[in-house]
Amino acid sequence: MSTPRTTASEADQLAVASFVLGLLGLLLFNLVLGPLAVALAVLALHRGTARPLRARLGLLLGLADLAVLAAAVAAGHGSLFHLG
Repeated sequence: MSTPRTTASEADQLAVASFVLGLLGLLLFNLVLGPLAVALAVLALHRGTARPLRARLGLLLGLADLAVLAAAVAAGHGSLFHLG
């Protein structure tokens, strides 16, 4: 059985992971890292992290990752890669 301290510690780790993945997603692999950052941030906030600001930043960065992806797809006329 997990203690409340372990659950809070896990929620803090989720908040930090969300923030880091959101930052990395701005540079590369935003298709994968953006939704992952959003999911981890929501879990951290739901579990009552002691770092709510970091979780919210991870959420915002994850959403920014998805916005960058949408802009890239729109600028590329619906394609992510141009071969040839």
